[in-house]
Amino acid sequence: MSITAYEAKDLFNWLETKEDFLLLDVRNAKDFNRFKVEGPYPFDMINVSYYDFMEIEEEAVARVPRDRKIRIVCAKEGSAKYVAEILEKHGYDDIRYLAGGIKTWGNLLVPKLVNPGMDYELYQFIRPGKASCSYGLIAGSEIMFFDPSRNIDFYLNFAEEKGCRVIKTFETHLQADYIAGSRMIAEKTGAEFLANENDFRDSKNPYIPLRDGEIHSFAAGGPEVKVVFTPGHTPGSTSFIVDSRFMLSGDMVFLKSIGRPDLGGKAEEWAGLLFDSMRMVRELDRDLIVLPGHFLSWDEADDRLIFASTLGETIERNSDIYSIDNLDDFMEFIRANMRPQPEEYATIRLVNANLKQVDEEEQEVLDLGKNECAASAYAKAQAQKAA
Repeated sequence: MSITAYEAKDLFNWLETKEDFLLLDVRNAKDFNRFKVEGPYPFDMINVSYYDFMEIEEEAVARVPRDRKIRIVCAKEGSAKYVAEILEKHGYDDIRYLAGGIKTWGNLLVPKLVNPGMDYELYQFIRPGKASCSYGLIAGSEIMFFDPSRNIDFYLNFAEEKGCRVIKTFETHLQADYIAGSRMIAEKTGAEFLANENDFRDSKNPYIPLRDGEIHSFAAGGPEVKVVFTPGHTPGSTSFIVDSRFMLSGDMVFLKSIGRPDLGGKAEEWAGLLFDSMRMVRELDRDLIVLPGHFLSWDEADDRLIFASTLGETIERNSDIYSIDNLDDFMEFIRANMRPQPEEYATIRLVNANLKQVDEEEQEVLDLGKNECAASAYAKAQAQKAA
């Protein structure tokens, strides 16, 4: 049997349909532990370094079960192909390698229709490798995007397949954990690039400032999009309420946390903004469906693998946060969860502000790895370690 490649979308499909296979990651242990493939359901994965296959071939091969379909992943593709050839030489007969390497998994976007049966279409684009979500809203022959990633070919191809013209692209805030795509989409399509000036005023982006409470609409009617300023994660954090039904909450409201306010180095100042926004969110319609910018783990997804929950359920699930009724106690909660941010975040902010240019290869490196935007992750992890 000849060795063949597979693509990141194939891998997600296998994970989604619970296909029986073994994922063999041949990167070094450091890179593997920093960022690895995660899926909606449990699956088998082992890490055996490419260098082990080079230097202690027999021992490395012995660690790979013979009775399984083997799917190999490496950094850039070449090492996975090399290991596949070694396994084939040793008699393995169902071996495939990930074309393009782990970066293709990191850039993968999976579209999910949130609202089937309605007269407009709202899509959640799940990015499994970053544990993030962007969105597309279609009415008639027009589409708006919210928080697109740098994989702009996906968004442009999606719009073309739907027969839509891109009219607007929004940013909920100046992203720190991944390179945003709104500027590039606007340059390619002529669409309006809209963002909150409290984050973007010092940038070199050709954006249109958002106004709190303003309404955005489509030429042929369809759902209205209301702008709601929700500062705290950043001073310019913004949510969007679609059709009075859906809340695209960016990094303000997560299904199992809220956005951390310390990524800009101004935790005390921004935590006050976040506390006020949290109180304001409590007053919104509890039947709104929250569609977040990130997720902590796949157990937040529903049975359609969509990350969504009513605002009432979200507040109840995070009652330990939303029940905090004074700023002093809220600051104590924030201090308990402060931890160093990834080193690349400072550079990513500069790239997203168009204040620093980096080449494609460096963008790939900067953009790899899960987000760390939730406010409650650190204290919870420390408590689990102590248990």
